[in-house]
Amino acid sequence: MAWKTVKKIKDIQRIQPNLPDYDLTCSTFSWENIRRELDGLPDGRGLNIAHEAVDRHANGPLREHLAIRWLGGSGTVLDYTYRDLQEQSNRFANVLQQLGVKKGERMSALTGRIPQLYIAVLGTLKTLGVFCPLFAAFGPEPIYQRLQMGDVKVLITTENLYQNKVMGLRDRLPKLQHILLVDREEDAGEGLWSLPKRMAEASGSFTIPATDPEDMAVLHFTSGTTGMPKGAIHVHNAVLIHYMTGKYVMDFHPGDIFWCTADPGWVTGMSYGIIAPLLHGITNIVDEEDFDAERWYGILDKQKVSVWYTAPTAIRRLMRMGVEPCKQHDLAHLRLIHSVGEPLNPEAVMWGQEVLGLPIHDNWWQTETGGIMITNFPSMDIRPGSMGRPLPGIKAEIVSRVAKNMVEVVPEHDRVGELALKPGWPSMFRGYLHDDERFRNCFADGWYLTGDLAKRDKDGYYWFVGRADDIIKTSGHMVGPFEVESALMEHPAVAEVGVIGKPHPMIGEIVMAFISLNANFKPNEELRMELIGFGRKRLGSVVAPREIKFQDNLPKNKAGKIMRRLLKAREVGMPEGDISTLETESGEE
Repeated sequence: MAWKTVKKIKDIQRIQPNLPDYDLTCSTFSWENIRRELDGLPDGRGLNIAHEAVDRHANGPLREHLAIRWLGGSGTVLDYTYRDLQEQSNRFANVLQQLGVKKGERMSALTGRIPQLYIAVLGTLKTLGVFCPLFAAFGPEPIYQRLQMGDVKVLITTENLYQNKVMGLRDRLPKLQHILLVDREEDAGEGLWSLPKRMAEASGSFTIPATDPEDMAVLHFTSGTTGMPKGAIHVHNAVLIHYMTGKYVMDFHPGDIFWCTADPGWVTGMSYGIIAPLLHGITNIVDEEDFDAERWYGILDKQKVSVWYTAPTAIRRLMRMGVEPCKQHDLAHLRLIHSVGEPLNPEAVMWGQEVLGLPIHDNWWQTETGGIMITNFPSMDIRPGSMGRPLPGIKAEIVSRVAKNMVEVVPEHDRVGELALKPGWPSMFRGYLHDDERFRNCFADGWYLTGDLAKRDKDGYYWFVGRADDIIKTSGHMVGPFEVESALMEHPAVAEVGVIGKPHPMIGEIVMAFISLNANFKPNEELRMELIGFGRKRLGSVVAPREIKFQDNLPKNKAGKIMRRLLKAREVGMPEGDISTLETESGEE
């Protein structure tokens, strides 16, 4: 059956998409029209993310509508209406002002997914402070790097995380003046304050000051397994992308219940786990716990989630569990599933249709882009393995670097080159903090160069090939890891794959695959040879892996991306770099 004939089959699917005609929407699109769909601050005082996400709803008919439902690990459920969020974020804004936080100064949070984190984000944006996300899983050194490079003035955290990860850093962080402890009822000393006490004493009223759309709002640090992190600067005007992608990509409608599984320490958890759903006045589910298949299916069922945004690694874990856990739950309310973090293998897209009753819509963007740039829209047929098509207002091309600061657009279809975007979209990062040269090097000939290799088919769909620095050069051929990984994922034994180029003295590199197996399959030499033959049949002898290693768990960061560089570093004995963000540690056969 051709994929384009697979249509959504649930009655609830018959809601008219917000973007029914892609070409028409693109031809008439303007950012000014999107801006008109938002309120702006009263009296023409500018554009503030927190006002659009919270206050405009709290001051209107959605005042008592459920904004956030928090699901605690112990079974606790806490509900916050838009009025509640307004009052609590106002209190936090007043706490920051009492601590002397001024416009442009940075505030960080080192916590799990707890309500205080979400309130702190919104309160910080109200004061024109800048929020700098951190992962609770970070070790002391990456915490130090981000706090130091970000010139962070205020940190919100728990007593346990402070004692184990922050206390020993304070002498090295002279600009870190205030630490707010979320679980302490009384102050613990100068600069070490009780957040509950200060929140109780603060006013629930706050007037957001005039906000220039170009005022800094969020500082997202991004890094690989090596090198120092870099702080990507995003401004309040990014709210236009968050709103527009909530409308056209997530296809939010009044009454939707949305769940984004990403942690706010990652850009997805900030842009789509907090801002986008609140902009649309819908209910946002927040789960404190990490991945658990039975718990996740239970949340989709009991919370009647209608739009779900998750990561390929989570989808592959659910695939590995089989269909039985899903059969125990009613997913009739689920209307749309999106995935991001790394390319979604075609097998996973089709698994969604077969098991969940819905195809999974992949999309592409980066920390630097601030929001989704290319996507499989709800109104379009999905091409499994494709990134989709660019958003209205986004100009994308495939380019070839011909010299430093010079590129040429690749006009041919299906030719691999570097994915480039025409600058000017509202959520484009405005710089790397304290690193202007690195920022300038991201641009050439009027294009933002993403560092991702891709190709475009004749119908305008883009296909991810790999990071430029992940491409494998073997016997004069250029091999993209994603192509190999997707082919191997078609074998019933394979749950996850990470592919690298392993140095070879004769041919440059050989293709090597690290494979995690599905349940009921055991690693052995017979299966190894079967998989090598399977790869050769589908890919040819040049592209197929020559070596395969079995690993129970492939190393991933907290965003769910398989860390190919770490796999390669461990295989060839190179320095591993920063591994504090590893979600799991791997164990080899």
